Amino acid sequence: MKKLICYIFLILLVGSCTEKINVDLGTTYTRLVIDGSISTDTGKFTVNLTQTADYFYNAAIPRVPSAIVTITDGSQTFLLKETIPGISGIYSTDSAFHGIIDKTYTLNVTLAQPIGGYSSYSATSYLPPVTHLDSTTAVLHSDWGPQGVWEVKVYAREPGNEVNFYMFNLYRNGKLWSDTIYKKEVSDDSFINGNYIYGLGIFYINNEHKWETLYPGDTITLQMSGITKEYYNYISEVKVAGFNIPFFMGPPANVVGNVNNGGVGYFSAYSSSYATTIVRE
Repeated sequence: MKKLICYIFLILLVGSCTEKINVDLGTTYTRLVIDGSISTDTGKFTVNLTQTADYFYNAAIPRVPSAIVTITDGSQTFLLKETIPGISGIYSTDSAFHGIIDKTYTLNVTLAQPIGGYSSYSATSYLPPVTHLDSTTAVLHSDWGPQGVWEVKVYAREPGNEVNFYMFNLYRNGKLWSDTIYKKEVSDDSFINGNYIYGLGIFYINNEHKWETLYPGDTITLQMSGITKEYYNYISEVKVAGFNIPFFMGPPANVVGNVNNGGVGYFSAYSSSYATTIVRE
């Protein structure tokens, strides 16, 4: 009798999981997506304009061409040019442009056609300072995992004057290694405020992954950038949203950007300091 009751309960439980649920995927509402940044380095900076698409959209992300895109610091306004006019949706600054520490920059976008009911969007970001990066090293821990792990370390003096936020990028042989937001590392100075950062591990690279690991003789450059608290939160939220447990679970909340009028994404401004070394045996 006990077994029979268990079987009946199991059948009822399995049957209860077959209910059809219609999920509203929001196929009619689109938003403007802004992805752009500037820094204290001199060079061309780009702003990428796209728009959101349906969940089952089976094509390249829709781009937003023919917009008027400017950056202003309150006293000067810089016009960005579309790389392929009327097609690319990618807008770049002049190669001589660079950001200045302690200034606030506003990105303004005027669209040729409204998206989400708006033709004008803006995003504002303050450009904070960054401490001087003294040096960097790469150490192979051969006893970490099957083939070892490379640890890229940072050496720098943390100023300790206030709460600071940092972003780290890694270049390998002149090419950006941290080429996605999930590979970038961000940190605040909660545990190092005012102290010397002596060999703090920033990047951990699995030596088993031969397409992206380090090799003796490689030239690596560590980029340490001063960012705002808001941009720190944005990167942290994106990384959390991309790795959810349990699987197939959505993010706990929408990622908060700095684009107005319902737009998504982020326009950031940051300062940078660099250190370069050669990977040793």
